[in-house]
Amino acid sequence: MTIASMQGVVKRYGSDVVLDYIDLDIYEGEIIGLLGPNGAGKTTLIQTLTGMTPFERGKVALFGQLKNPFSNQNKEKIGLVTQEITVFEELTAKENLQFFAGVYGLKGNERKKRIEETLEFVGLGDKGDKVPTKFSGGMKRRLNIACALTHQPKFLIMDEPTVGIDPQSRNYILEAVKRLRENGTTILYTTHYMEEVQAIASRVVIMDQGQIIKEGTVDELIETVQHEEKIKIDVTEPDRVPINNLKNVAGVQKVIVSGSQITIISTFGSGNLDRIISLVKEHAGVLGIHADKPNLEDVFLTLTGKQLRDKGEE
Repeated sequence: MTIASMQGVVKRYGSDVVLDYIDLDIYEGEIIGLLGPNGAGKTTLIQTLTGMTPFERGKVALFGQLKNPFSNQNKEKIGLVTQEITVFEELTAKENLQFFAGVYGLKGNERKKRIEETLEFVGLGDKGDKVPTKFSGGMKRRLNIACALTHQPKFLIMDEPTVGIDPQSRNYILEAVKRLRENGTTILYTTHYMEEVQAIASRVVIMDQGQIIKEGTVDELIETVQHEEKIKIDVTEPDRVPINNLKNVAGVQKVIVSGSQITIISTFGSGNLDRIISLVKEHAGVLGIHADKPNLEDVFLTLTGKQLRDKGEE
């Protein structure tokens, strides 16, 4: 069953095209990992898919309904975890869930049961009477997720739910996402952490400049760069390295500078490593050289020419 579908969707802000003829189908039981650099259009796609933002052209269908996809009946089947923490700081964890459960029409014993179950599910079962001001960043993130789960949505959208939290909380959230899928929830998950997508996604969608430029399973996407070689060179003075000269070395396809590291992608078997190292050493000190097997980050670099997140970003 198709849970959500976008066909030729276009969204503009003034003269800027933010979504450029988006075609996307999300099927029941999937975890879709949505990747893209900042400004790629991921958040606008989510807002358009949920009816929060109107669009100029194309079609959106939810739960098989094209005529009136954003009906209240359909919205009640969707849970949205926003990137910003949207809990009420002055209310206890339990009171926060009572509010959101009430928004979705849960009452009486059913609401009480769902609140208890949801707090347990996100690991806050013993924190129901505490206010979020007493919580760590990871606990607040988990409460934020709980607020979107009280009504047991069939389709859960998670917009960077692990930003700025500790590894333990991140792992807890990822395991919870897997359990949700096992229980039948379909999930659209955006993140700046490539390892999260590799751990949980059944399919990956990569966006750049308002377009979907590639999609497939992790293995399928990695297969597309098996014909390439990638080396990373850590240098002392990256500004002195003539990037255009590196790009002109035989076999080099792309050169990406991120901080003090230069990433060079070449055609497989180019045999150009000695020339590249020699050229770099003429202008800067070499601190280290790394050559790795292709992974999902290599796919992203090849397609967008950008890192998914900046070096040093938490």
